Amino acid sequence: MRALVQRAAEARVRVDGQVIGEIGPGLCCLVGVTHGDDRDAAVKLAAKLWNLRILADENGHMNRSVADTSGELLVVSQFTLYGDTRKGRRPSFIAAAAPDEANELIDELVAELRRLGATVATGSFGANMAVELTNDGPVTLMLEV
Repeated sequence: MRALVQRAAEARVRVDGQVIGEIGPGLCCLVGVTHGDDRDAAVKLAAKLWNLRILADENGHMNRSVADTSGELLVVSQFTLYGDTRKGRRPSFIAAAAPDEANELIDELVAELRRLGATVATGSFGANMAVELTNDGPVTLMLEV
């Protein structure tokens, strides 16, 4: 699994103009699933997101995690994170997992984050989504488990 993680002052996702998921301060996580990913990968990524120390402490240093704060997470499935652009001008998405498999693992990730105690908002798997983000910092990291 791969995640593009952005520290957010706020973030939301809209489908057909309607807000379906929204967070205040926390992490906006665009998550891709590839072949061979399994429940263990979802659990590892959840732990990494929960404990990742990229939120600001009282001195403005990246020293706090969502677990340490009242931060929230917005999790949005993003198969294009596995786009391969090494050849030609059109990306290949052959490395992205099949939709049914990816949807199941995104659900596992969200369930594990909630089990850890996180407040999680989500997008709508397979929908045409508009993601809005106020990137705090800006801070953006790529995680892979």
